[in-house]
Amino acid sequence: MNDKYIINIGRQLGSGGRLIGRQLAKDLNFAYYDKELISLASQESGLNKEFFEKADEKNNFNFFKNFLGLQFSKNYLGNDTLFKIQSDIIKDLANLKSSVFVGRCADYILREQPLTLNIFITADIEDRAKRTAERKNISEAEALEYNKKTDRQRKEYYNFYSNRGWGRASSYHLCINSSVLGLEKTTNYILSFIKEKFNI
Repeated sequence: MNDKYIINIGRQLGSGGRLIGRQLAKDLNFAYYDKELISLASQESGLNKEFFEKADEKNNFNFFKNFLGLQFSKNYLGNDTLFKIQSDIIKDLANLKSSVFVGRCADYILREQPLTLNIFITADIEDRAKRTAERKNISEAEALEYNKKTDRQRKEYYNFYSNRGWGRASSYHLCINSSVLGLEKTTNYILSFIKEKFNI
């Protein structure tokens, strides 16, 4: 299989999108990139990993103006610069082998790649809160607020850097609620969809 297939996954926090993406990559023998992109961007640029962690899927310039009390110009360490670094890495990785990318505007960054499938995963609000509460060891009420905040940041980040709408059906090839079938069956459903679309 010499063609490079790209699966891009957008997701609400707590929807299981990360777990589904990792399992899809394993089943398909594709590379998998999520938080790994932060370390790669830091290594490639020589910049502190914390810059990328603080900007990860957030459209917030204030952090860079105050980091360690230093004043950086937007042109040097603004979100645009970090987005460009990460975008170049995503493009390079997509050209190496078939891959699954989770978040970080990968679907927009790789919009010119011919063999791509863009997926958005959501879940019922109760399921998302429960999953986040268990993962972060917080109450479900706290998880609910945390999910709302994180999804708002992801939406602002995505909408700022793309000409699409985060979570909007027209931005993706497939939108699916993982609460309907559960994570395992949702993963299997998406896997079948991928194989059908790419004829693999």
